[in-house]
Amino acid sequence: MAKTVEIRWHGRGGQGAKTASLLLAEVAFNAGNFVQGFPEYGPERMGAPITAYNRISNEKIRVHSNIYEPDYVVVVDETLLGSVDVTAGLKSSGAIIVNTEKLPAEIQGHLSGYMGKICTIDARKVSLETLGKYFPNTPMLGAVVKVSGVMEEEKFLNDMKKSFAHKFATKPEVIEGNIKAIEMSMKEVNGI
Repeated sequence: MAKTVEIRWHGRGGQGAKTASLLLAEVAFNAGNFVQGFPEYGPERMGAPITAYNRISNEKIRVHSNIYEPDYVVVVDETLLGSVDVTAGLKSSGAIIVNTEKLPAEIQGHLSGYMGKICTIDARKVSLETLGKYFPNTPMLGAVVKVSGVMEEEKFLNDMKKSFAHKFATKPEVIEGNIKAIEMSMKEVNGI
């Protein structure tokens, strides 16, 4: 029987939610899975809300639509909690992962009555400590892999090193910081 994991990402243009979903798809594909990774956005500008999606399965994926009942939701920008129904369709057996310095209990009231697992990670802190700038997508990528268990962590880290080595061939100093960001977020995610 096929096991498909569906993930919906909520972020703002320029925060890297689309890039993170595509990186997750790439790494999951390299691990032998069938994958989809795609954004949904129109003519939005930098800072406008965007949505991205992942499907990861051990069998062919025959559905080609947005994800309406995700197993996991990743919220890259906490301010979206007040303007977007990020928990719409989210399965109570799954989890929501929010980029915030708050603990899960502190944001529960902002989640439209969602009763499933709530996880938080301070991606700003992780990013500033490991990268020196605020790039929330890399810490959120590590957090979603940790929370979802969609891939074995060591395999994920090794594949991310290869992917970053290819993407940042002319900027090798970026690779180490991004790997540290993933490792740190996996350790510091709250609510697991």
